[in-house]
Amino acid sequence: MEGGWSAAQILGHLIDSAANNHQRFVRAQFVDHLDFPGYDQEQWVAAQHYDREPWPQLLALWLAYNRHLAHVVAAIPPAVLTAPRARHSLERIAWQRVPADQPATLAYLIRDYLGHLQAHLQQLYQTLED
Repeated sequence: MEGGWSAAQILGHLIDSAANNHQRFVRAQFVDHLDFPGYDQEQWVAAQHYDREPWPQLLALWLAYNRHLAHVVAAIPPAVLTAPRARHSLERIAWQRVPADQPATLAYLIRDYLGHLQAHLQQLYQTLED
């Protein structure tokens, strides 16, 4: 991926991010931690050959996944969103990392996902304009 990802690869990465964060958002409701595995983003993008997939299909999947995530997040009880979790892996997996010795919340993880999403959408728009 010399020179950066293509528009399709950026959108594919956002689909991968949605998939990984989906399971985190659901699992976090039933455990007392936010300790989740990361994933190798470059390998995931390379393995799925997003450049070979039709753009409308990628866009539809990304849109549907994020609409579902909005539904999932809207159903999370406020107490679950704001409960501090001493054990987490956000020093490794978050876009804006949280030191391991500081507690984190599911609300933070969700906002971090949205920040990551917004940053890549700006990158995608720039790629499409070039």
